[in-house]
Amino acid sequence: MRSALKYWLWLTHLTGLRNQTRLLLLCHFGTPESIYFAEPPELALVEGLDRQQAALLSNRSLDAAERTMERCQMLNIDLLTLQDANYPGRLRNIYDPPCLLYIRGHLPPLDEEIVISAVGTRKCTPYGVACAERICYGLATGGAIVASGLARGIDSAAIRGALLGGGVTLGLLGNGIDFVYPRENYGLYEDVAMTGALISEYPPGTEPLPGNFPLRNRILSGVSVGALVVEAPLRSGALITASRALEQGRDVFAVPGPIDAYTSQGCNRLIQDGASLVMDAADILEAYAARFPDKLKSSRKLPVIVPPPEPEPESKSARVPKAEFVRDAPEAEFVRDAPEAPLPVVSVADGAVSAEQAQILRLMDAREPIQVDDLIDLSGLSTPQVLAELTMLQIEGYVREYDGKRYTRSVEVRDESE
Repeated sequence: MRSALKYWLWLTHLTGLRNQTRLLLLCHFGTPESIYFAEPPELALVEGLDRQQAALLSNRSLDAAERTMERCQMLNIDLLTLQDANYPGRLRNIYDPPCLLYIRGHLPPLDEEIVISAVGTRKCTPYGVACAERICYGLATGGAIVASGLARGIDSAAIRGALLGGGVTLGLLGNGIDFVYPRENYGLYEDVAMTGALISEYPPGTEPLPGNFPLRNRILSGVSVGALVVEAPLRSGALITASRALEQGRDVFAVPGPIDAYTSQGCNRLIQDGASLVMDAADILEAYAARFPDKLKSSRKLPVIVPPPEPEPESKSARVPKAEFVRDAPEAEFVRDAPEAPLPVVSVADGAVSAEQAQILRLMDAREPIQVDDLIDLSGLSTPQVLAELTMLQIEGYVREYDGKRYTRSVEVRDESE
């Protein structure tokens, strides 16, 4: 087992190797060990493998893999590979599942559990904290597992509520498990490891870099059956997590807030767009009563409202006729050839976008969506950097995402020299 794991570690430690490339190679060769010993002519037969990615495989050093393995043994961190039987099937079936997970604690059979990921803004209000704690307390006592990113704000409040309810919790991290971020959450880290599991695709020692968190979010929603958004502005990472959940076929729940509250605008918009409105934990648990009947510990019984009987009409002629609808009303006329409004302009010079973001925007069209893999290939930037920049551009409203990780831009880019 140890000898097999070192090849998984080697494959995931190769700097610059995209996760989609790893999955492509595993599909072709079957195991990381076979990839390790593959010769260049064999690699040339892998359909979709470009030369730059293939060149990275020439690094056959196992030193980093050995060091990570020793570090994991010292910290009681388990390694779970994509091909292990207890790797969550929900996560394995997403667009780009991680090849290797680092786990501290005990990972329950997640495919048999009601796992709800709770997300929200770091800059939350007392209302949001109270809602997150109360709802997640109810989820835990009701039999669900609560997962979060363990960030400040709503993430931490959700885990605190679940822990108070005596439930199993999961912490999905954007850094190595041995790196506590934020530092004040050291106690929560320990409590989550005791009641459930800390999970990361990053090896020990990895710092919480900005590009890690968009990648982390796909795992957070990937292990869940539904995502709960408690407080989120219109431009926030929490809404992007909700978007990932929808792409993966997960349910999305949202807590409403005041219509004039900045931190509730995103939640209210999700509800407008079809997310389930949540006022307490039972609103979520009842959605899974038929699917997980043996997991629910309690469920609110909604009263059955019986409408009062209609009064008997005096005679048939006295009955109120049904409303008649006009079926042949003329359709509204639209001006189909009206000129489109020009897109707003952003500039590198005034700091609206970085050079890397400008580079990504220039590769996009305002109408025809482009695949994220094409953006990675054409930009020459690393996968984590492209995903991180796309996240920031979405938060700013400069790009729009479509199904299948396709993007269009909603701004024009002005060069510094212009």
